[in-house]
Amino acid sequence: MKTNKDFIDFLSPHVNERRMGLLNKAIENRTRYMTVVLEDIYQPHNASAVLRTCDCFGVQDIHIIENTNKYKINPTVVRGASKWIDLIKFNTQENNTLFAINTLKKHGYRIIATTPHTNDVELQDFDVTKGKFALFFGSEMPGLSKLMLDNADEYLKIPMYGFTESFNISVSASIILHHLRLQLQTHKIDWQLTQDEKELILIDWIKKNIKHPENYIKTFYG
Repeated sequence: MKTNKDFIDFLSPHVNERRMGLLNKAIENRTRYMTVVLEDIYQPHNASAVLRTCDCFGVQDIHIIENTNKYKINPTVVRGASKWIDLIKFNTQENNTLFAINTLKKHGYRIIATTPHTNDVELQDFDVTKGKFALFFGSEMPGLSKLMLDNADEYLKIPMYGFTESFNISVSASIILHHLRLQLQTHKIDWQLTQDEKELILIDWIKKNIKHPENYIKTFYG
């Protein structure tokens, strides 16, 4: 029986050697232990900057909640990052926020609201060892919805030392993901993808680096 590993071995020689090395390196640093959720983001520039940040820090899944605003990507800002990550949209329910929260909880995620709150914890004190977590970010002006805040498990904030109340969403995401990524690698926790996940994603990436991948699929599977 042919396996995903066999398919990767079949496709790999058809990808530039340097490129293949980059793909193999990137897949080893991908994670679903932490994931990002964007609730009703309407600024294309900031939304795209968050995608680029997620790719840079190895976050594989980005969940998009579309209640009143359709998520738009600015191709100049995202710089192709959306090719390498998985976008999961929630836009078919009457209440997409609650559906996204419940879906993530079913998959074992702690629901983390990134906003100052009565029971919040500062970024440097956030415990990454308690289990995988989903970081929720809201639009700049309205922030996260009350419904999201009411259903969060934990609240996370970036310490502020000036007069401005908050960073914009793309800067917040960059600061938080950079810090927590370092924490994941510091602690002895299983933050990497499973072997099956690595193989499936790697196949998808390789296909994006080959012209007419359907021809190779037909040849391999006969």
